[in-house]
Amino acid sequence: MHMDQNLTDLPEPVHGYLTYLSTQKGLADATVEAYANDLRRLDAFARFRHSSLEHPEELDRAFLQAFIADLHRTGTAKTSISRKLSTLRGFFRFCLRQGLIGSDPSSGLKNPKHSASHPTCLNVDQVFALLDQAAGTDPQALRDVALAELLYGSGLRISEAIRLNLQDVDLGQHVVRVTGKGSKERVVPLTSEARDRLLRYLDHRFAFPAAYDQEAFFLGRRGKRLQRRQANRVLDRLASMAGLPQSISPHVLRHSFATHLLESGADLRSVQKLLGHSSLSTTQRYTHLSLGHLAQIYDQTHPRAKS
Repeated sequence: MHMDQNLTDLPEPVHGYLTYLSTQKGLADATVEAYANDLRRLDAFARFRHSSLEHPEELDRAFLQAFIADLHRTGTAKTSISRKLSTLRGFFRFCLRQGLIGSDPSSGLKNPKHSASHPTCLNVDQVFALLDQAAGTDPQALRDVALAELLYGSGLRISEAIRLNLQDVDLGQHVVRVTGKGSKERVVPLTSEARDRLLRYLDHRFAFPAAYDQEAFFLGRRGKRLQRRQANRVLDRLASMAGLPQSISPHVLRHSFATHLLESGADLRSVQKLLGHSSLSTTQRYTHLSLGHLAQIYDQTHPRAKS
């Protein structure tokens, strides 16, 4: 995280907390920036009430409850409120450890109740329509289908895919070395189709400007590392070419990867490791999508089902 560029507008205690997250906890830059944005909003609310996160000892439980009420009043989604609560809990725990406050005002604050959200998923036919695009020899088209194959075939987060360097992709061993959340590394397999697509892209990667000087695996048109926004446009293009009715986010392919594995009989622990989830409960969010498939298997196999 370029702390001097992105976070200098924040009060010193917040700056210290975010530096701790980046250097000590090893959180990704995008995650630290999300925490920064949450604390910016909290600080703005504090300043409106003639206080500041510069002086966290002045903020009490009633203040935090007023902040949460304001989030509800302005229509902030419950999932977003929960994330902001998680951010401010971490901040005040940090302040307590640093001796900046005598007690934690966020202790005991509960997340808003909300219905469980489930990932959006494509069916197998839709995924194949998306991936079976003829790329010819156009370097950009070859890159696009290679990226999509990797997201679906190996279940990568988009941040993990665009962070890949050339040395992270071992086509001979059919694996990629991924740096996930918290700078945790994992090795995930490549499907044969993904390997072929990646190889075809590499054969034409030299056509991107400055390709020889750039270690990034996926390059943009100007020869720099492909960015998240560009990757989103890549999938929108492929979805349109495939005749899919909606735009496709990179995370939809990751969700589809997990769901199709579970529907094919993969166990939850294995899918957890492939996705790089630290908690099994996170992976369990995908299991409801397989309910119809499981009911069919039950009807076909359970001794009492046929009765």
